[in-house]
Amino acid sequence: MEDEHLRLSLEQAILPHLDSAYSLARWLTATEQDAEDVLQEACLRATKYFPGYRGGSTRAWLLSIVRRTSYTWLAKNREPEATMTAFDEELHSGEGDENDPQTLLVRQADREMLRQALEELPVEFREVIVLRELEQMSYKEIAAVAEIPVGTVMSRLARGRRQLQQCLTARLGEEPNDGL
Repeated sequence: MEDEHLRLSLEQAILPHLDSAYSLARWLTATEQDAEDVLQEACLRATKYFPGYRGGSTRAWLLSIVRRTSYTWLAKNREPEATMTAFDEELHSGEGDENDPQTLLVRQADREMLRQALEELPVEFREVIVLRELEQMSYKEIAAVAEIPVGTVMSRLARGRRQLQQCLTARLGEEPNDGL
């Protein structure tokens, strides 16, 4: 009976956050297949260590497992300069065709440019931007997931945003704007 209760508690802790976990794994590994492998391994680790879980944000707990699993997986399976495979934002955006085709093309081009610029960032900047902007996590939650001080989260966000702005500005052929 205790095993059944533990299984239900684990499911309640993990299932609501699987989309966020996949998203983080996808951004860190750069391919769908690798993200699926990492997520599977992270879920196995979460299952193994769930009895030792002591409360707090289950989302942050799971995402920190996904983060560590991603880095372990990358160290074992990738060369440091491995190229990244494109991520198809259209498949994951959930947006329909309710707008006119020209608007959809412009949005798609903007998303693709942003995705490429984000993938060019060093992983330590990319992860905090993804956690903050895409996963809507607080600085404190990001610090817990990334196992870094809140001040470092803030610093990495500022530096990452600045690099992202410079990359996008260069792509657009405009002068940098300090108001990002």
